[in-house]
Amino acid sequence: MKTFKGRVVVPGTCSAEALVSHNGFNTLASFQHSLMFGDKEAKCGDQNNSDIYNKPMAGKALCLPQTIGSTTGGMVLYCATAMGRSPACLLFAHPIDSLAAAGAILSDVWTDHPMPTVDSLGEEFLATVKTGDKIKVEEDGAVTIL
Repeated sequence: MKTFKGRVVVPGTCSAEALVSHNGFNTLASFQHSLMFGDKEAKCGDQNNSDIYNKPMAGKALCLPQTIGSTTGGMVLYCATAMGRSPACLLFAHPIDSLAAAGAILSDVWTDHPMPTVDSLGEEFLATVKTGDKIKVEEDGAVTIL
């Protein structure tokens, strides 16, 4: 068991299974198929992200370095949440970008599906966490790999 402390972007608590990407996360490419064609598991559609391609993202603790890509990223996160296809939480090794932060905050304000979001967890976090690990997120930004 190891605990990391990050900065709270969207407060909340959750426990979920980790889904880990060591590459930048392209929000639009990852969620596009799910949002357009009704994939309720939200399998990652980004063929350029071999860590998580075709793996279900809904309900997972999505562990990332940062997001990349389209300026629609924030709205895509909001739509995934509104449609019940969002990750359980977003955990960033680096500081979150403004578009991903906007999507997480809009999801928190405009839906009944909280998606706790913590950034600045550090490189050691991504080096330690593995897909399938159990993750616990606390209100204060503490993230524990169980």
